[in-house]
Amino acid sequence: MEIIYSKWLPDSKTDESRLEDLISIFSSVLVQTNGDIDEALDWLEQMGIEYQLFDKDLTFGDFVEELKKQGYIAEKEGIHILTSKGSRKIRSDMLRKIFSGLKPDASGFHESNKSGRGVDKLGELKKFEFGDQISNIDLTSTLKNAFLKSDPNNYRLGEEDIDVFETEHISSCSTVLMIDISHSMILYGEDRITPAKEVALALSELILTKYPKDKLNIVIFGDDAHEITVRDLPFLTVGPFHTNTKAGLRLARQILRKNGNVNKQIFMITDGKPSALFTDDGRIYKNSFGLDPKIVNKTLDEAVACRKDKIKITTFMIAQDYYLVRFIEEFTKANNGKAYYSDLDNLGQNIFVDYLKNRRKFN
Repeated sequence: MEIIYSKWLPDSKTDESRLEDLISIFSSVLVQTNGDIDEALDWLEQMGIEYQLFDKDLTFGDFVEELKKQGYIAEKEGIHILTSKGSRKIRSDMLRKIFSGLKPDASGFHESNKSGRGVDKLGELKKFEFGDQISNIDLTSTLKNAFLKSDPNNYRLGEEDIDVFETEHISSCSTVLMIDISHSMILYGEDRITPAKEVALALSELILTKYPKDKLNIVIFGDDAHEITVRDLPFLTVGPFHTNTKAGLRLARQILRKNGNVNKQIFMITDGKPSALFTDDGRIYKNSFGLDPKIVNKTLDEAVACRKDKIKITTFMIAQDYYLVRFIEEFTKANNGKAYYSDLDNLGQNIFVDYLKNRRKFN
């Protein structure tokens, strides 16, 4: 039998890595199609023809079957649906996409270097103190200490013999990510909602995998505000809405109060000034022109209420509208928070760097 070896090239890909790349592309396309799997597959098939993504070794049909085989999608009554595993895959792909663009000094996970009575064990041992968790006792070292000091016929274990693992002190924080879903998020041919969704998916995966004691809630706001789950994110769309920033902030503040964590923060992604609010009788009041004092003042009241509740607000502006910038300047002063102008390409980097910096401050 003759074996022929071809020259290895730096960009050569194994079948597994090629398939993994295609699945990651599918994840990105799926976010853009708002979770519509059939539309995403149509897009991918057209991309495959244009960019020669598939061949006889891996046809488009093979790829679809592989998605089903690996449990990322399923078929129910002739309709493709996204599975829980598929949702996790999208989140991990978005996390990898954003972190691959982070600068080396910003992408590390920075935990506290303080010791305490946390839950993550370190390699070092210390003597037992009142309040240390029993589960952190090093049984081998403890028995050895007692054995070395005891008579073989009179084995005695004292409190002074007990060694426990040092634990890393990790404080937790509660974060509400507010996403603007007003109509301007897709106006003028610029898709602003997809990058916002990608950031939300990646941030949720970061917290679920690296900081499981942290809490992340997601609030969307247009004419009104609603909380959605992480599973809802790929399917999130904008609507013919105005921007009721006040309603979003109020809901976020209520959520953070219930969470009870000492460290509380709001990340708000928006591309427009506040242009709507609910009146005392429950009606929606809207005004898209300029900065309406009635709307602005009520929204600033919410910023002050958040400050009194020790909730820091960081605003990520993905537009440079004159009225938006003017409002955010006043808003940031009222809350004593922060604001960034973020173009769509670096939105993820800005949010992730700020999140990691804030965790270091909390610790």
